[in-house]
Amino acid sequence: MSLKILYLLSLAICFGEQSAYSQDVPALPKKSTVAETVVAPNPSQASARKTTDAPETVIGSGDLLKVSVFGVNTFDEDVRVSGKGDISLPLIGDVHVVGLNTDEAQSLIQKKLIDGNFMLHPEVSVFEKEYATQGVAVLGEVQKPGVYPLLGPHHLFDVLSLAGGMTQKAGSDVTITHRDHPDQPQIVTLEGDVAKSNAANVDILPGDEVAVSLAGIVYVVGDVKNPAGVVMAKGSEMTVVKAIAMAGGANPTAALNGGKIIRRTPQGPQEIPIQLKQILAAKAADPKLEPEDIVFVPSSAAKGAAKRGLEAIVQTAVGVAIYHPF
Repeated sequence: MSLKILYLLSLAICFGEQSAYSQDVPALPKKSTVAETVVAPNPSQASARKTTDAPETVIGSGDLLKVSVFGVNTFDEDVRVSGKGDISLPLIGDVHVVGLNTDEAQSLIQKKLIDGNFMLHPEVSVFEKEYATQGVAVLGEVQKPGVYPLLGPHHLFDVLSLAGGMTQKAGSDVTITHRDHPDQPQIVTLEGDVAKSNAANVDILPGDEVAVSLAGIVYVVGDVKNPAGVVMAKGSEMTVVKAIAMAGGANPTAALNGGKIIRRTPQGPQEIPIQLKQILAAKAADPKLEPEDIVFVPSSAAKGAAKRGLEAIVQTAVGVAIYHPF
């Protein structure tokens, strides 16, 4: 009976030591497979969680963290991450946590407490109380550019919807700059096919920046059926004939030999005459267009239509609707 009492007393003493602050008692070697699983989980299980769980927001400078140890009331701290990426904790001092997620920060603090012989098997908890950057910046060709407050992971389409959707001049490329990897921007290409676009609906985290590109656009104005701005599909060339075809073609009253391309150059607008009649008859090359080119097809019905001023042509181009071929 006395041996049983002594055994129970020894268990009670060992349990109490797990939460006691003592530098005199050395850390005992870990023999429990359960404790080792917490510190170093099975690689196959970790990889399974990594592929199924949503990405976590990493800790950044200025974030407010709550750090606690289960069963140790005196180790319960609200700490702000410094500009250097450190937090200061009792016993172990400065800990560099910027760039880590909360699970990684917990493991690091736990290791420092064990290595310093402060605790045997501490159960550390790290909780993000406040993000220094809680919003996602949405820039470029969206209806309402700005910073939108978000907590936790969201998807790209959700963020674009918050910004009112993309403008008519939006391109297919979206550049995402993640807070934890600002030097490694991610470029996502949006496809016309909904099924393919779903694959581009990537995760967006607080502090990220989303920039929607401006599409290459050529404008077709004058005596055509549907004056419009035509978006240049990525990876494809746009020619005069193709642009006019997308604008519904020239009207019967069009002066085919009086057309022109108005191109922006560092020296100012440049006029390039085009002979549509010769081009359509395959007697002249079909000129390639550049982004922001204006193709003007004059009308033969009005005298002097081919001499229409550049300013009037440019103003007409600004007011036309944008046509997306996809």
